Amino acid sequence: MASVRDIAKQAGVSITTVSRVLNNHPSVSEQARQKVLTAVNTSKEASSPTKRSLDNIALVYTGESSLGSAFDAALTQGISCQLEVSGYDLMVINAQRARQEGETFTQMFQRKGIRGAIIRTTTATRWQCVEIARESFPAVVVADRFDEPEVSFIRSDASNASRRAVEMLLNLGHKQIAVVTNVVDDHDHAERLEAYNQALREAGVAFDPRLVVRVPAYIDGGTLAYRQIQCMNPKPTAVFVIDPYTSLGLVNEAMRSGIRVPEDLSIVGFNDAPQHMVTFPQLTTVAQDAEVLGREAFNMLQALLRQTGDALVARKTLECWLEVHETTASPDNNTAAS
Repeated sequence: MASVRDIAKQAGVSITTVSRVLNNHPSVSEQARQKVLTAVNTSKEASSPTKRSLDNIALVYTGESSLGSAFDAALTQGISCQLEVSGYDLMVINAQRARQEGETFTQMFQRKGIRGAIIRTTTATRWQCVEIARESFPAVVVADRFDEPEVSFIRSDASNASRRAVEMLLNLGHKQIAVVTNVVDDHDHAERLEAYNQALREAGVAFDPRLVVRVPAYIDGGTLAYRQIQCMNPKPTAVFVIDPYTSLGLVNEAMRSGIRVPEDLSIVGFNDAPQHMVTFPQLTTVAQDAEVLGREAFNMLQALLRQTGDALVARKTLECWLEVHETTASPDNNTAAS
């Protein structure tokens, strides 16, 4: 277990400076504070009377939790598979809520006995990811990308597959294509929405903001989205839904309302766990495997925890793919796209 003396020696500062940093004393320069925090993070455990054993990995939300989503369920499954052989336990926390007044993120993590973090973020709270990285705390952000060189992340790139999905609908003859996205802005949903816009631009189809539907990313959100689409005039002949649970809710509500899919309405959804989503008719989707993302994020975090010396940054991008099944067809005939 690292002592205050060990940390001071590693950081090249005095014992008094280490004590002040660990107690969040204001009379410490930022340079000295960063040296101490880096030494703390690489010394396995900080010396503090309230310190817990550092045997936890945290799934950290910097904003509103999405733990109930299909993506996060599959992500957590992937992390859990790796935890079983690692000796770590998993905690789930909200970073901003868990941090006490005047406390750095590193101090909060150390107080809770957290060795490293896998982070889920939103557009409004990305700054927390940058701050955590600049404190040199081992962390990997999932489902986002950063220009800041300190931030480690893993993501699935849905741009190409999403664009191909909308191009397929256009090639089938659809001109009124609605898009359903989340009410909470994040990188993934913004990327898919931009791919929708790009496909329309390249086909010479004008973007119509009235065709953009924002609902909560849950099954009930899909029900709400379907009802909003049915109130549009003219009605869309196709819809691209960029969240899994919303996709399921919209398909279910369409079938319940007597709409024939795909004859009356073509639907392309999104699928975070291809082996788990079953619909009738089988849903055409842009797919990613969030369970693989969870496993890879944990492996990247373990590499960060094992490294010594200069901070290591890990980055990885996986590709989404388009799976064409039974919910897409020409608006002029009853033949499903294949």
